[in-house]
Amino acid sequence: MTKTVGVVGGGQLARMMIAPAVELGVELRVLAEGEAMAASLAATAVGDYRDAETVLAFARDVDVITFDHEHVPQPVLRALVDAGVAVHPGPEALQFAQDKLVMRSRLAELGAPQPDWAAVADEADLRSFLDDHGGRAVVKTPRGGYDGKGVRVVSDPADVAEWFAASDGPLLAEELVPFTRELAQQVARRPSGQVVAYPVAETVQRDGVCAEVIAPAPRASERLMEVAARLGVTIAEGLGVTGMLAVELFETADERILVNELAMRPHNSGHWTQDGAVTSQFEQHLRAVLDLPLGATDPLADWAVMVNILGGPAEGGLTDRFAVAMAEHPTAKIHTYGKDPRPGRKVGHVNAVGDDLEDAVYEARAAAGFFRS
Repeated sequence: MTKTVGVVGGGQLARMMIAPAVELGVELRVLAEGEAMAASLAATAVGDYRDAETVLAFARDVDVITFDHEHVPQPVLRALVDAGVAVHPGPEALQFAQDKLVMRSRLAELGAPQPDWAAVADEADLRSFLDDHGGRAVVKTPRGGYDGKGVRVVSDPADVAEWFAASDGPLLAEELVPFTRELAQQVARRPSGQVVAYPVAETVQRDGVCAEVIAPAPRASERLMEVAARLGVTIAEGLGVTGMLAVELFETADERILVNELAMRPHNSGHWTQDGAVTSQFEQHLRAVLDLPLGATDPLADWAVMVNILGGPAEGGLTDRFAVAMAEHPTAKIHTYGKDPRPGRKVGHVNAVGDDLEDAVYEARAAAGFFRS
């Protein structure tokens, strides 16, 4: 009997679940926020994910509900569970991806390495934290931030005065970590407990947005890869995550790793798995939320490189650039999201895999370059 997965949210992550759903014989339905969303190919409903009745009506005929993003309010998630709907990841796990203060507290309980942090209720609290941490810190809004939004490096509490004024609770202050690079550890966990980990990847951020990913992370020692995988598994199990989990990490000069943020869904840092791993993160997510045996996470080549297409061309659409990009770089895999170009917007990405890192980096960057102005 065909299983049906309902995805709340119509963005590119839901879009990229469509192909593996077809291959697995899974029916995919999407509750999109509006018409012409990235996942409109599978959108069977359009409505407000913040409205419990809308989401309950969408969930009525599916076997499991999962998500394109973590923004569905807790009362809506609880209403789904109370109605007997299978929800993966569930509200107990999602709270840690929805509120960074709750996440930091739970990670501390698990003994996970993380930056020094504090909940700061006002400018006086923040001034005290700054004084204790060399005069500079990272301040985050606990809820709703992504892609660099809701994150500021500050040296004066006045830098976030408007955040204090608008917030109904404390902000999160973190030490400014002198990291040497950023990493990402992807893990998948199914409800019955099986967990698998992918090779840790290096991520490159520009203006707070992921620009490139290399997997496995270059120059990563065996010890580093083992520690990152073990940490990802510990967090997935300790938080009760079901589905894909992305653990964003800082690496320091002495090879320590610290947890930066979490995402409980397929994540930009795992897009390389579409063409570079035995099982893509999108197929893996579907397997996990349906409690099916998880797929192998082995790389298909020595290196996989993902380069985001940000913004897109100033004139014309992305499709106008496909032919020349394909002709010039036939080994590159181009993935677009059905979005109109807009400065800074993620409109697609390019993957390249191979046994030579420089070649893979060149192919991915050069192919992606055809889709920019």
